[in-house]
Amino acid sequence: SARHRISFEACIAPTQPQHIECVVCGDKSSGKHYGQFTCEGCKSFFKRSVRRNLTYTCRANRNCPIDQHHRNQCQYCRLKKCLKVGMRREAVQRGRMPPTQPHHGQFALTNGDPLHCHSYLSGYISLLLRAEPYPTSRYGSQCMQPNNIMGIENICELAARMLFSAVEWARNIPFFPDLQITDQVALLRLTWSELFVLNAAQCSMPLHVAPLLAAAGLHASPMSADRVVAFMDHIRIFQEQVEKLKALHVDSAEYSCLKAIVLFTSDACGLSDVAHVESLQEKSQCALEEYVRSQYPNQPTRFGKLLLRLPSLRTVSSSVIEQLFFVRLVGKTPIETLIRDMLLSGSSFNWPYMSIQ
Repeated sequence: SARHRISFEACIAPTQPQHIECVVCGDKSSGKHYGQFTCEGCKSFFKRSVRRNLTYTCRANRNCPIDQHHRNQCQYCRLKKCLKVGMRREAVQRGRMPPTQPHHGQFALTNGDPLHCHSYLSGYISLLLRAEPYPTSRYGSQCMQPNNIMGIENICELAARMLFSAVEWARNIPFFPDLQITDQVALLRLTWSELFVLNAAQCSMPLHVAPLLAAAGLHASPMSADRVVAFMDHIRIFQEQVEKLKALHVDSAEYSCLKAIVLFTSDACGLSDVAHVESLQEKSQCALEEYVRSQYPNQPTRFGKLLLRLPSLRTVSSSVIEQLFFVRLVGKTPIETLIRDMLLSGSSFNWPYMSIQ
């Protein structure tokens, strides 16, 4: 492999000292990457910057010190130095696109190694699927009354199970548990309502009862007429998003990938490593693309249709979901507090005011 070849070259080159420094930051080099001896950190930074065509800005005078201790402080100057010392952009692009197979979606996850890509992608998706705490069929079956009509309490219990499921799933998927806990909380706080909508569509939540729930809630806390109208509009948006997903007949592997794409968003506030989270989102997107192309070859627009559903999930108001389904369960406890508690306590989490198994 290229990596073995690099270390072998380093061993036999008589003029090279044993400890080769990274030409960018001076850290210990791990070999020759993109034309120069660099450390793993600068190699990954350069590869990510070139592949994604990232542009950076310098907050100082474009001459920041780039050494082992300051290399993460200014991405602009770090990239400038990578190029100045002779790291080659074209070497990154060449590594990404093996000449034998032009289809990019297969390789984006495997560093240009096409041999292992199919099993790897399938493996990633199977780990996403395995992380689901409930089989889809179990979501609603326990909540149904004998005549298959769901009462309001049952719907709220189902909603609680779906929220818990989203958090528990995130705790068990690849890469998420390795993030800093503050990042995990930030990602779930931002995306819980989108994950909830995806779960609602996946388990065919009976949303015709949503107006009934709303009516019951409105009696409990009276609203002005214009707020009632706005609230009902939000419920309709929620129902529409679920119906559009159901119309695409999304399968469970696709739902898992969509949830991972939603969860790994760099839009969350205060992330400690935005680029890493972006790369996980990219990984999930590539896995979905590969899966759809192989499983639905006669639906060339399917991947695009699935991705296009995601931005509109944010049109569903999280406060409306909270008011519809969770006020009865948790009173005034903010849902963000619940999410943090679920994340930290896992399966030992206890709902305020109620018990859900």
